[in-house]
Amino acid sequence: MTGRLSFNQITCKHASLRECVEACARHGVGWIAPWREPVAELGLKESARLIRDSGLRISSLCRGGFFPAPSQAERRARIEENLRAIDEAAELGAPLLVLVCGAAPDRDLDAARAMVARGIEKIADYARQRRVRLGIEPLHPMFAADRSVIVTLGQALDLAEPFDPELAGVILDVFHLWWDPRLYEELRRASGRIFGLHVSDWAVPLPGIVTGRSMMGEGVIEIRRIRRAIDATGYSGPIEVEIMNEKIWAQPIDDTFSQMIEAFRACVID
Repeated sequence: MTGRLSFNQITCKHASLRECVEACARHGVGWIAPWREPVAELGLKESARLIRDSGLRISSLCRGGFFPAPSQAERRARIEENLRAIDEAAELGAPLLVLVCGAAPDRDLDAARAMVARGIEKIADYARQRRVRLGIEPLHPMFAADRSVIVTLGQALDLAEPFDPELAGVILDVFHLWWDPRLYEELRRASGRIFGLHVSDWAVPLPGIVTGRSMMGEGVIEIRRIRRAIDATGYSGPIEVEIMNEKIWAQPIDDTFSQMIEAFRACVID
């Protein structure tokens, strides 16, 4: 019942990539979603060797994006950083780069969204050459000021649709999307462009904004209903547990893995 479970590395933020890989092996988790920073700490080639030798499959690399910037030179630098992220994904064998699109450098949301669209356009051909798919992740509106001006699934699909569905699609994170009254309608529209699913929960009260995600089953999100609707579109790929929570980060990694597996069985999968 946990064959689709992928461990997103941010869930154990303070653990090294090696520690996370070893924990996946101990607990029988077959997928991992590394983040670029810990990959860089170990080294790209060594990270690729470690994951390959472990037998783990990579569901995604997090993260690229952050396209908007106040000057043309800064926007070019953001593009170059995304090209490096594509190279890293290709070297690791990650089929997918997650794009967190970025916030407005001023108050002009429309201009920032146009910068996001141009940014994706500028990296799309290179991603195709490197055989890395681009997964556009809409974030909850509370992150519009500092992380992403793309805050609904509809907006993310609008960005993806000009491109080949094998190249550009969407990442669905229940923490960011559960509230949307158009969610199930947009999920039907997303068929064929769903590249990944992230799960956690929205506890009440929310422990924080950036670190507000809780273990599945500890909040109000209808996780299984959303997962079933996503599966109904034809998606059958890995499901990443991506949790940012200070309490979880502070506990031993094996405790987190045990809780994650239990919650995944109880709240996510049938």
